[in-house]
Amino acid sequence: MLWLQTSGCGGCTMSLLCAENPGLPDLLADAGIRLLWHPALSVETGAEARSLLERIERGETHLDILCVEGAIARGPKGTGRYQMLSGTGRSLMDWVASLAPLATHVVAVGSCAAFGGVTAAGGNPSDAVGLQYDGTHPGGLLPAGWRAKGGLPVINVAGCPTHPGWVTETLMMLAAGEVLPLDGYQRPRFYADHLVHHGCPKNEFYEYKASARELSQMGCMMENLGCIGTQAVGDCNTRPWNGEGSCTKGGYPCINCTAPEFEDPRHAFTETPKIAGIPVGLPTDMPKAWFMALASLSKAATPDRLGRNAVADHIVVPPTLRKPK
Repeated sequence: MLWLQTSGCGGCTMSLLCAENPGLPDLLADAGIRLLWHPALSVETGAEARSLLERIERGETHLDILCVEGAIARGPKGTGRYQMLSGTGRSLMDWVASLAPLATHVVAVGSCAAFGGVTAAGGNPSDAVGLQYDGTHPGGLLPAGWRAKGGLPVINVAGCPTHPGWVTETLMMLAAGEVLPLDGYQRPRFYADHLVHHGCPKNEFYEYKASARELSQMGCMMENLGCIGTQAVGDCNTRPWNGEGSCTKGGYPCINCTAPEFEDPRHAFTETPKIAGIPVGLPTDMPKAWFMALASLSKAATPDRLGRNAVADHIVVPPTLRKPK
């Protein structure tokens, strides 16, 4: 496995280092994966690293898995020279384009590598794209119909940063030769078939539409604070980060970081856009009329406990004690 870091923050590597039970070194060893090189984790630098890349390019060193972290900067004017690989006289865009066809599998680690992500936000001055997507549009550095030697398109392990378990499970499945089903955005279905909403610690508040009005309050953040966990794919709340946390558990709204173009929502991340008081983004698969009817009934039935706790920063009304029958 070869790991390259292109235009990004390195956060996906930082996340991966938090993998536990097993940790990253043990996991790679147990899966039979030899890490050829990683710019932050390997001891080889300079001439040694350049020599390795050249051997792979010449076909002298076999490459099973190419992992790319970060978007591909195509600027200026399609040259890729905004990001050069030191000592080679070539851009990272050029290196990735050259090495990808040699790999059995190509993995985009994080939403930047998958879709452009935060690197492509705003005016996108570096002309950043994902490996095989430009935002929601198929075709990035590599064309939409491109396939690796193993037959799969680029595997988009999206997230910002991506969950360490999503990366390690993908690598283990590839190393074992298992079938890796992908969704419509080429994300592994083992996590993309779930919603962030599943297992959210605020689900009781959501059921009654008992909403927080400000950050740090305990209520559901969908109505007022921009949370779109009911629309975002990911098993973040059923596979907690570091065995414990998630964005919503920490009191911050889900911003759908596994999706293309999440970085430009056209409104503040902590604000819910509404029309006539109704959130524009409704839960996945729910018709608008049904949502309005259910929301109205839910609010009418909200227990006092939930209504008061929703706008508090701690539990002020505990559950009612009931005698066993």
